[in-house]
Amino acid sequence: SNTPSPRPASCPASFTLARPNKTTRRNTSAVMASPTIAPFEFATAARTLFGVGTSKKIPALVKELTEREGCADQPVLIVTGSSERFSKPLVEALTAEGIVSVVYHCPGGEPTTDTASAAIALATSNRCGAVIAIGGGTPVDTGKCVAAVLTNGSDVPDLYDFLEVVGRAQPLTKRCAPFIAVPTTAGPGAEVTKNSVLEAGDRKVSMRHPYMLPDVAVIDPELTLSMPKDVTAHTGLDALTQCVEPYVSNSSNPLTDAISLAGIKAGARSLRAAYEDGANLAAREDMCLCSYYGGLSLANAKLGAVHGFSGTLGGLLHAPHGAICAALLPHCCTVNVAALKGRVAAADPAAAATYLARYEALARAVTGSEAATVEQGVEWMVALVKDCGVPGLGHFGLKEEDFAEVIAKSKESSSMKGNPVALSDEELTTMLRMAM
Repeated sequence: SNTPSPRPASCPASFTLARPNKTTRRNTSAVMASPTIAPFEFATAARTLFGVGTSKKIPALVKELTEREGCADQPVLIVTGSSERFSKPLVEALTAEGIVSVVYHCPGGEPTTDTASAAIALATSNRCGAVIAIGGGTPVDTGKCVAAVLTNGSDVPDLYDFLEVVGRAQPLTKRCAPFIAVPTTAGPGAEVTKNSVLEAGDRKVSMRHPYMLPDVAVIDPELTLSMPKDVTAHTGLDALTQCVEPYVSNSSNPLTDAISLAGIKAGARSLRAAYEDGANLAAREDMCLCSYYGGLSLANAKLGAVHGFSGTLGGLLHAPHGAICAALLPHCCTVNVAALKGRVAAADPAAAATYLARYEALARAVTGSEAATVEQGVEWMVALVKDCGVPGLGHFGLKEEDFAEVIAKSKESSSMKGNPVALSDEELTTMLRMAM
């Protein structure tokens, strides 16, 4: 009969199912036997609240979380930056709800092992049962360490029991103390990642475990309105980098592709606007999305050569992480594309074509032009970094005589292993020189 098969209730009206013939069955089997998507995993914070005004819900969230976890009778540690801009109103809001809190102020700069150890000591001495981090990447990464060590440490907690490279790298065996992350900068995306990156002398080290994913992330764009121009530039370019690198990495997946590309578009259309007018709330919303999407992407795919270098350079130069990423991003794209068009295309044309197509999509996303070339995309990034007033790496003290050691250390980083092409020492040197 030529009458179509009845449409199941779950199918849209325009969709009908035909009985497969033998040829169709054979073709279907062939397709099913050749998967095109590598298996992947996606993990993030248990709960996320996004939008203007969501930070007003923090006291209620704390009550709900601490009552559920059985620590409502213990003080809450607030980890924040050096000022009281965010901590003072939060303490008042918590006090109004009968919640006792203790505040730890992180000193300025990147998070360090000393900072985290001091915060852990304060939380332990006050018998804190939960942690709220409110601020930039430094308070959030510090707060993650505190929440982890509160439940996994000994009677005298030692951060170094759990740190990689400089510590004993013991795995966490218990869930972390209840942890709420409230970012006030739009860049690191640390509120949805499972690790903390800390400076330990002249190097950066990590503490990581799936248990370190926050219980709740509260992303309120209104909290970012007070960011000065240089912080807006550094964090915004970090956020954009954390969307770009996972998108072109060798470990992307369909979910991170969709998220990172949306983040690239949000950052491209709004970073200049947020930099030029910090009170532009629509632009701030976009940059918060860019940061959030970057955090989701880097946590579930790999990064690349920019972040491969940034850890080593951060430890050497003690410069803002976002500024380092900004200085490197366009030149990383230039070097990667040259390698893909040259030696990779000669050795593996299919792989080169796949990654170059991603750089073409990236160029279209940042320029807003469907006709944009890869080179025009790189030119757009160079102009953005310049417009945002971000200096080269030489401004922060990098010298050519540092290159060899920086390259040797950076090649071992996990981020470098996510780069779409394994770069030679000569290519990495070219990237550093261009970023000076």
